[in-house]
Amino acid sequence: MKLSLPLRSLALAAMLGMSVSTAALAQNLTIGVRAGPDSIDPHFTATGTHAEALKHVFDTLTWSGDKLQIEPRLALSWKAIEPSVWEFKLRPGVKFHDGSDFTAEDVKFSIERIPVVSGPNPTTIYVRRVKEVKIIDPLTVHIVTDGPAPNLPNDFIRLFIVSAKAAKGLTKDNANEAFNSGKAAIGTGPYKFVSWTPKDQMVLDRFDGYWGPKEPWARVVRKELPNDAARVAQLKAGQVDIIVRAPSSDVATLKRDPKLSVATIDTVYVFNMELDMRDKAPQISAKDGSPLAKNPLQDVKVREAIDLAIDRPALVEIAMEGLGAPVNQLVTSSIAGFNTSLPPLKPDLAKAKKLMEEAGYANGFKVTFSFTSDRLPGDRQVGTSIAQMLARIGIEVNANAQPGAVFFPARSRGEFSLAMSGWGTLTGEANYTLSSVVHSNDPAKKLGPFNVLGYKNAELDKLIEDAGVEMDEAKRNKYLSDANAIVAKDRPRLPIVSVGSAWAMQKDKVTIAPRVDEDTLAMDIKPAKK
Repeated sequence: MKLSLPLRSLALAAMLGMSVSTAALAQNLTIGVRAGPDSIDPHFTATGTHAEALKHVFDTLTWSGDKLQIEPRLALSWKAIEPSVWEFKLRPGVKFHDGSDFTAEDVKFSIERIPVVSGPNPTTIYVRRVKEVKIIDPLTVHIVTDGPAPNLPNDFIRLFIVSAKAAKGLTKDNANEAFNSGKAAIGTGPYKFVSWTPKDQMVLDRFDGYWGPKEPWARVVRKELPNDAARVAQLKAGQVDIIVRAPSSDVATLKRDPKLSVATIDTVYVFNMELDMRDKAPQISAKDGSPLAKNPLQDVKVREAIDLAIDRPALVEIAMEGLGAPVNQLVTSSIAGFNTSLPPLKPDLAKAKKLMEEAGYANGFKVTFSFTSDRLPGDRQVGTSIAQMLARIGIEVNANAQPGAVFFPARSRGEFSLAMSGWGTLTGEANYTLSSVVHSNDPAKKLGPFNVLGYKNAELDKLIEDAGVEMDEAKRNKYLSDANAIVAKDRPRLPIVSVGSAWAMQKDKVTIAPRVDEDTLAMDIKPAKK
């Protein structure tokens, strides 16, 4: 059958349109994530999922490679020119998404605004050593610190650079609104901000003026799917191209699906429990609900008993279905300052019960145990299992699983007496973790911002502070190793298990290079080879 000229023209147009839309679709990437940002202001919170999302829009001064190796980013090079002065040489020719030039002024502005706008999980930990920023020329800054600061370049892997012009004058009260609307969301990253619907999705478009390699994806959609089953279902239905944190219970099945592929990695995230050391613990009572004469967690015997009641290998095998590993300190073995002499932690119920009896709590007590339900793989399952394990030594536990958006602000306010969350040593050195979570909370020294439950140890504080100013790497690592030994003995926090992570994806569409910090970045996702 012959088509008339008009019909042939319409048919050709339809075919061309289909070809164009198919080509455009092939350049789109949809990622099913478990949680997204809490704002589009990168300085609002230090939560990992927040930083992960905003790395697409905003570059950092230095960059953490896939194995946490430090790499140049907006800073091409850096060196300590004096014990308390670092010089950073900036990358030339970098453009913001609005076409303006990136200069030293934007670095100074970004550092100085963080203490002003930081929210529930303060990003001030990344600039706490900074005393002054001096602009030497448009592509050189001198960072004056409050003493020798050997880890400053590592801290700056989370120093997001915003446009001084776009964010000028914003306060803690109006910054989120300006960034969330897109008005201030002007970065230098490989993707431009398009839109964000909280708890739904974040839409990004490729920035063709990016200083680095051109990205293969014209549009990236980060779709929030906190429910594990829903994330898997949408992957199988082809509604997303890749999902993060594939549930461990589904990994074997996903691997057998001929349309899918799975990538796994051991991460630097560690689930750890924090124990209330304050005189008045708000969520601890006798089993009948009456107040106790003192907070039992202040007794090191009770803390040790809790530690010995936890069966870490069982948690890995059952709660995490093999996607993780038992740990004996707050950092994993790849982190500088890891103490190689500490023994593995093994459960011992008989000793745990004896310690509870010696401490005067043979009949136990009641406590609410809070943990995240949507942040890291297995958090809900691990938390629920620990609650059951503590019941074996007489501790009646109310298991309180919460979304991260609820958990972290409440935790920061000191509302919990027993809590578990994941912490990743993202800078590659233990001081990042120790100075944040077990050093006494000392705003004057800008140390211990995440230690909100009253723990103090002068010997530990000194080791951490000495490590923070020691430029000799071997000496610094010894300080940190000794600090990890004190934490292991004193037990203000209990390391539980490190987190393994899995990504599942459409085999014919994408591949991924997994990162040990578990970040899922469009920059690490490439089209599958045909």
